[in-house]
Amino acid sequence: MHDVVIAGAGPVGLFLAGELALAGSSVLVLEKESDPHSAWRTMPLGMRGLSTGSVEAFYRRGILPALLAESGLPPAEEQVRPRSAGHFAGIALDPANVDVPYPAFDGIMTSLDAVETVLAERAVKFGAEIRRGVEVSGLVQDDDGVVVQAGQDEYPARWLVGCDGGRSAVRRFAGFSFDGTEPQLTGYAALATIADPEKLNPGFTLTPNGMYLTTPMPGHFGVMDFDGGAYDRSQPPTREHLQAVLRRVSGTDVTLDEVQLASSFTDRAKQTTEYRRGRVLLAGDAAHIHSPLGGQGLNLGIGDAMNLGWKLAATVGGHAPDGLLDTYFTERHPVGAKVLDWSRAQVAVMRPDPHSRAIQAVTRDLLSTRDGTTYVFARTSGRSLSDELVGHSAPNFRLADGTRLGELLHDGQGVALDFTADDRLRDTAARYRVQYQAIPARDDLGYDALLIRPDGVVAWASGHGSFEDALSHWFWR
Repeated sequence: MHDVVIAGAGPVGLFLAGELALAGSSVLVLEKESDPHSAWRTMPLGMRGLSTGSVEAFYRRGILPALLAESGLPPAEEQVRPRSAGHFAGIALDPANVDVPYPAFDGIMTSLDAVETVLAERAVKFGAEIRRGVEVSGLVQDDDGVVVQAGQDEYPARWLVGCDGGRSAVRRFAGFSFDGTEPQLTGYAALATIADPEKLNPGFTLTPNGMYLTTPMPGHFGVMDFDGGAYDRSQPPTREHLQAVLRRVSGTDVTLDEVQLASSFTDRAKQTTEYRRGRVLLAGDAAHIHSPLGGQGLNLGIGDAMNLGWKLAATVGGHAPDGLLDTYFTERHPVGAKVLDWSRAQVAVMRPDPHSRAIQAVTRDLLSTRDGTTYVFARTSGRSLSDELVGHSAPNFRLADGTRLGELLHDGQGVALDFTADDRLRDTAARYRVQYQAIPARDDLGYDALLIRPDGVVAWASGHGSFEDALSHWFWR
């Protein structure tokens, strides 16, 4: 019997597998697809943007250099600030207007293939097993564990986590409620030979009939058609259909000679009402789906995995404080709900009607201001606008010896930072198996001490109650 079976070897499932294996849990990942390197995962169709928060998660586990190398990007210290800070409803953000309170990593453009390659290598390195071509066909659970069925085979485990995407079999078999809103549009992503690409604008273009997007990669485009989600998505879109939609939305007579690959999506926005039922948990798209506007789906899932990993590992190991696993839902469900509303808001701005065009004009005015741009960037990048540290991602403190906080988190352990360097918290931290650093930080924000969770979130700061009470809430003694 494995400690944890994970359904789905996408970025979320693989990140979670690495977190659990790092902590010593026995992990089995089941993936229904046999080929981990399909054209949908490589450039350009597999192109994905990792937000500041996600890049920070890779850094905190020591795998950012490997991801950058796999993505063909220079090391982090050689990176320059990006020419784009993202967009809201196709309206580009000016990076010169971004004003975040603490220095942060820049987001990066990568591919699903690069992300999954790095995460799979890490998970296997720590002892996780990945089986491909295995599709979950059922499950049975009781108070002690779960038996996962895949065809004629059974895989018993103490816990099951569904990371198997928007059409999650685990979610369905475990009986999770999945509530939300129905689509207003059908979107398409395609790689094609375009006879007259000069007829299309570069980047995002909002039109009276929808929106289309072209990238610097020849023939790679996306288009959003506000048809109420009426298109039959059971089959890949044909060349004729794609050309008709692209012509109508772009207002041009552009011609597609050949379509190599094409897929469709909608802006359906739904979320499970709980993230755990008994011994079954959900993460990533299995727990929440929404439109890809703003590229927040992958980043939301990475956040789920980073939050859940150390908590489930502590539960598996028998040293989790009471209620620790419940905090996965209480912390991540509200984040998911906000992202769903964020995607709905973008769709509302983009709708091709007079009311939405009026909202577009107001939105453009707001995004021309420093406050407006910073607010949107903070929402999409995972950065906090609050000066309050507790409950938010910790700044990457540089200690007096040159060490960065992120380097102390590579092994997935909590850290107590004592800026007074008087060792007054050392014994208490040791009783809870938390790393203790009594080295003054060069960029101290005025606190005497901080307690950092394994996921990099500040659990306690001096002046916010008892240090030992915070330790007993988050860590096993």
